[in-house]
Amino acid sequence: MENASTQPTTDAGHPRRWTILAVLVFSLLVVVLDNSILNVALRVIADPRQGLGATQSELEWAINSYTLVFAGLLFTWGVLGDRYGRKRVLLLGMALFGLASLVSAYAQSPGQLIVMRALMGFGGAAILPNSLAIITNVFSARERIKAFAVWSGAVGLAIAIGPVTGGFLLEHFWWGSIFLVNVPIVALGSALMLLVVPESRNPRPGRLDPLGVVLSIAALVTVVYGIIRAGQLGTWLTAEVLATLAVGLGLLVLFVRHEARSDHPALDVRLFRDPRLSASAAAIALVFFALMGVTFFMVFYLQSVRGFGPLESGAVLLPMAVAQLLLAPRSAALAQRFGTKAVAAGGLAGVALMLYAISFADRDLPIWQLEIILFLLGAGMAHVMSPVTDAVMTVVPREQAGAGSAINNISRQVGGALGVAVLGSLLSSVYRSRMGERLAFLPPGTRHAAGESIEATLAAARQAGPRGATLVGPAMDAFVHAMHVVAWCSAAVAALGVLVVLVWLPQRPHEGRPGAPAAPAGTEPARALRK
Repeated sequence: MENASTQPTTDAGHPRRWTILAVLVFSLLVVVLDNSILNVALRVIADPRQGLGATQSELEWAINSYTLVFAGLLFTWGVLGDRYGRKRVLLLGMALFGLASLVSAYAQSPGQLIVMRALMGFGGAAILPNSLAIITNVFSARERIKAFAVWSGAVGLAIAIGPVTGGFLLEHFWWGSIFLVNVPIVALGSALMLLVVPESRNPRPGRLDPLGVVLSIAALVTVVYGIIRAGQLGTWLTAEVLATLAVGLGLLVLFVRHEARSDHPALDVRLFRDPRLSASAAAIALVFFALMGVTFFMVFYLQSVRGFGPLESGAVLLPMAVAQLLLAPRSAALAQRFGTKAVAAGGLAGVALMLYAISFADRDLPIWQLEIILFLLGAGMAHVMSPVTDAVMTVVPREQAGAGSAINNISRQVGGALGVAVLGSLLSSVYRSRMGERLAFLPPGTRHAAGESIEATLAAARQAGPRGATLVGPAMDAFVHAMHVVAWCSAAVAALGVLVVLVWLPQRPHEGRPGAPAAPAGTEPARALRK
């Protein structure tokens, strides 16, 4: 039988496109699975007896070092995949991710873990945009939204598997097992890709744009770093944060001006004039801004306030992931029937309503009610991501699918980083304001640290003897109040996303301007696929 890598692609799509999609979806699991597992493990890694004794700041950097490198290199890896071969770059990313995961499992200090997490981000940044770019190239425009729906559903599957897998591993093995689980997934996924996934690239890449690539890395890294520092410091009004953001935005302006004037740009920034791209990217960023703030506090709500273990808290989060897994593939049919605008706006409205509903959760909320809210939250997400992802990829020419995929994922990462920084900072400041006077009896050296988070307060309470027990109840109440404030703000951001979609996103992105890159099946140029 002829190898899939050598079979031609017709206007109807690659003959083995659904098998290729299955392999890419399996490989995608490693990126999403890792982050969802790590969120459940934060408490254990912070424990000096079971983990590394990481401080709150070190825990943040274990997450943020990955985000910083990942977001900074998404565009670059997408451009390199378009030029040198998406399969080749994807396999390189898998190898780097697997190696960094193996070393992370045996890290001896928080510093080592942070460095290895950055290397994981280096590899992960090559995986995500090129997997989506390959999907764009092997499917026709008619089927592409269905493929993106399956791809989005796979994210839900990974979110489902992650917390439960992480909880099981933490209850039966040491903390490093949450990283070690990535290694067999990488090995099997890479082997399947070698056998099944075809190579593809831009057949007419033109000259390199090294200045554009360097400016994109510098701008994205600087902006994301400024966002992260704002979250760590708990304020945006410091010279360090403002200067970093100003430099990052300045570099971003230089990048846009350079790309607009270049006759061989790495990214044709004029594409952003098309509302299908700009409105979709904004919707992705806003929904992840809202969602990441909630997922950040939900683990602590379940473990620190409700007293659940890692496995139990992972199980509570399952409904949100199951909804995405089940409903994301169905969103394609709804988008084709009712239009992208209607489906995406309805999904965002559902997300906003469920985020608002979370603001009513207290210390005694029945878990079955929380699970219904999380299921409906996941249902809303399922009807946002695949339609707007398809809208983004419709605008970008197929030969630049890697760069287009990077735009989609950069929107997701920057929105998520902003959500963690802004909403995490809000959570911390509201919590500290509620706990300020109650911490007055603690020694001055520990008072400030104890007000940083509920986990820090509970740790200080354990060390303060009998009087420390008086802090436990107020700490939980203060955290729940802060959680409510964050949920309100998250709901408002999701509601803003509804407005963006209704005002700017066309009803049906495939019915864009004449000559749009995505054409109906049967009119598309053949893809450049190589062994």
